[in-house]
Amino acid sequence: MSSSQFNNELDDVEKVTLKDEAGRSLECYIENSLETDDLQYLLLMPVDIPVVVLAWDDEESEEEDISDAFLIEDNEEIEKIFADAKAVLAEQNLILKYTAYTLTVGGELPPLDEDNILTLEIDLEGQPTSEPEELQYLASFYFEEQKYSIYTPLDPLLFLAKCDVNGNVELVSPEDQRMQTILEELLFDEMEEN
Repeated sequence: MSSSQFNNELDDVEKVTLKDEAGRSLECYIENSLETDDLQYLLLMPVDIPVVVLAWDDEESEEEDISDAFLIEDNEEIEKIFADAKAVLAEQNLILKYTAYTLTVGGELPPLDEDNILTLEIDLEGQPTSEPEELQYLASFYFEEQKYSIYTPLDPLLFLAKCDVNGNVELVSPEDQRMQTILEELLFDEMEEN
């Protein structure tokens, strides 16, 4: 199923907008919700397609080695390379957006090609090694002699948010003691519905 067919099916699904500290917004579909006494918890999926940018340490090697790549998360670096990244994606009719919590693209992704899938293991400080993540290659470019590549995760990117009685929506902090229990319940309910 192409991403445009997928998005057409979701047009009737309720949406909310997340905002970050910098004032950027991210429109999301509500995948599932759970009501408690004082809050409503929401499992959210971005409307647009999330992307990540990797930088490569050794641009001289013939064969790219994933150990030479690192994820770009610094806002200052993203702002420096954003115009070039946007231009290279525009060549594929994809519109790069500097949204809250993740970069996203609008448009239809190229067909999935097994040769263009990268498996990435992301180690988060203080956490056990997570499951490897598969990413689809979209484009590469150079900025100030540094090679960058843009990928989209094959698995959906989900956010856990809470909505108060006034309708204010914000992400649940990873330090929230109830986060794991609520996330498991929302995901379990989601799997039962499918």
